[in-house]
Amino acid sequence: MSDSENNDLHELLLLSESPYDTPNPNKALQDPEGLSAIGGDLTTTRLLHLYSKGFFPWFSDPDPILWWHPEQRCVLTPEHFHASKSLKKASKRENWMYSINQDFESVIGYCSTLRADKEGTWISNDIKTAYTELHKLGYAHSVEIWLDDKLVGGFYGVAMGNMFFGESMFSLHPNASKVALKSFCDVAKDCQIGLIDCQVESAHLLSLGAKQLPRNDFCAVLTKLIPKIEKNSKLINIGKNSGKCPL
Repeated sequence: MSDSENNDLHELLLLSESPYDTPNPNKALQDPEGLSAIGGDLTTTRLLHLYSKGFFPWFSDPDPILWWHPEQRCVLTPEHFHASKSLKKASKRENWMYSINQDFESVIGYCSTLRADKEGTWISNDIKTAYTELHKLGYAHSVEIWLDDKLVGGFYGVAMGNMFFGESMFSLHPNASKVALKSFCDVAKDCQIGLIDCQVESAHLLSLGAKQLPRNDFCAVLTKLIPKIEKNSKLINIGKNSGKCPL
C-alpha cells in the first residue's frame, strides 16, 4: 500500500457547528494515536452525543478542542474490580466515608489544581463550566471520599444509560482514589452500570482490574449499554438520598 493510500484511511475531522457532527472513529489518526476531530464546542448536546459514540475531549489551553477515540480503550467492569491486600487493610484501618454528588465542584476543582501542580492540566475553566452544567442536568457525577469530615479523594465522570465514562480522579490521602473507585464499583452494580470507561491505560488502573478493549468491541458495547441518551436515575437518586456513608 502506498503512503497516499494509507493516508486516506485516516483523517482529522474539523467539526461543524452541528452538535451532532460525528467523526468516523476508525479513521482516527495513528500519530497522535486516537485523535479524531478538532474544534466544535463543549455544549451539553455535543458532549452527550460524542460521549455516546465513544469520543472524549482532551486538550490544553490555548489549543483548540481535540476529540479522541483510542484504538485500544482502557475499561473496567465493576464486578472485576481488584482490591489488593494492602487496599483491604487500608479500607479497614481508616474511618472512610463515601458519597455521591455531594461536592461535585470541589472534586473537579481538586482534579484540576492537583494536575496543574504536577504536569499541567487539561481541566480548564471551560471544561469545569461544561461538566458542571452536565452535573446540573444529571449526567455528570462525582464520587467523594472523606476522612474526619474532610474531602480527601474522589473522581468525576459522565453516566448515560448503563455506562459510566470516568474523567479524572484525585487523592489527598494514600489510597483515597482507590477507595473511591472501589466504592463506586459497589454502587455501580446497583445502578446497572455495566462498564466504566477509563479512557487511557495506566499501570494504576490495570492493577485495579482494568483491561484493554479494542475500539470496535468498545463501540459495540456502547450501542448495547446506551440504546439512547438518558440519565441513570438510580445513580441520581443515590446521590440525593444517601449522603455520606461508611464503607
